[in-house]
Amino acid sequence: MSSSASVIVADTVRGHHHLKIDGYSVTKFALPRESALRSRPFSVGGHRWVIEYYPNGNLFSWSWMDHISLHLALDDVVAGKVTAQVQFGFKAGEEEEEEHALFLELKPGEVEAARGGVWRCPQFVSKETLEASTHLKDDSFTIRCDISVFNAFSAEEGPPPSPAPRSIPVPPSDLCQQLGDLLAAKKGADVVFEVGGETFSAHRWLLAAWSPVFSAELFGSMRESGPGVVRVADMDAQVFKALLRFVYTDSWPPETAEGEEFAMAQHLLVAADKYSLKRLKLICEDKLCKNIAAGTAASILTLAEVHHCHELKGACFHFLSSPKNLTAAMAGDDFENLRSSFPSLVKELIAKCSADA
Repeated sequence: MSSSASVIVADTVRGHHHLKIDGYSVTKFALPRESALRSRPFSVGGHRWVIEYYPNGNLFSWSWMDHISLHLALDDVVAGKVTAQVQFGFKAGEEEEEEHALFLELKPGEVEAARGGVWRCPQFVSKETLEASTHLKDDSFTIRCDISVFNAFSAEEGPPPSPAPRSIPVPPSDLCQQLGDLLAAKKGADVVFEVGGETFSAHRWLLAAWSPVFSAELFGSMRESGPGVVRVADMDAQVFKALLRFVYTDSWPPETAEGEEFAMAQHLLVAADKYSLKRLKLICEDKLCKNIAAGTAASILTLAEVHHCHELKGACFHFLSSPKNLTAAMAGDDFENLRSSFPSLVKELIAKCSADA
């Protein structure tokens, strides 16, 4: 399959001319209205041009007496049409770069020999504005006129279009799967945890990378009941198994039944707080937040208070701010346990409900 390309090129010649007005106040008071001073002729694009400076304006401006007017005129005899774009502004100061020369509003336009060869800028700048500006210095200022002359358009052969880059399919990362397989295979494991009568083999480096608590225990003054054996008290074996799986795979235990997810989230939140696994703790908070109800609000609020879960605590307060929900929750045993164990928390809840009422 063949391919080709072409480019439309505008033959454009650009140039600029500086016209310095030395003795501005003299030109303003000495020249009659509608009278102009002409620059010396200059050449841009193979044509000769002059700038006409009207210090007291001309009739093409409705407020011509208050403004300085400028004309760009062809000072040439031409047979055909000359098309150009024109911009008037002020010359850049010594501390400014030349490409930033035009400071006031640009005055763009087109000049064609067929229309008399004159482009008018009747309101280049008001005299009041000029006299208050930094462009007028020592009773002089410099105008810059930029001209772009268009000669012709031509079509040229361009580079052939580049072929579309090919792509190579890249499968998604399976690092979590590989680490999960490493946990299951126990290959290279260098520590054993004893939890609830069951043992779990693991890798110190991986646990230490996830948890500063594991790092301190496994590489610090850990108390071992045997070579490479760590006993974990006050934790169910299935909960520790789920915690280990999260550390290796960064995922919620898939074997958790739907009806057991609420209980697992409660136990894993405690375990995550113990080992400073912040991401796992937030996942548990989110799952508990979605399970706030009249029968669970008190127990979830207790967990949130004990384990410093501020967002989860706020969600419980929000739910219990409804008088209907609060009445239903107070009828349960969990709320009575909350009242006896955390009386200050119940006072905070009541104050919150009263403020929202």
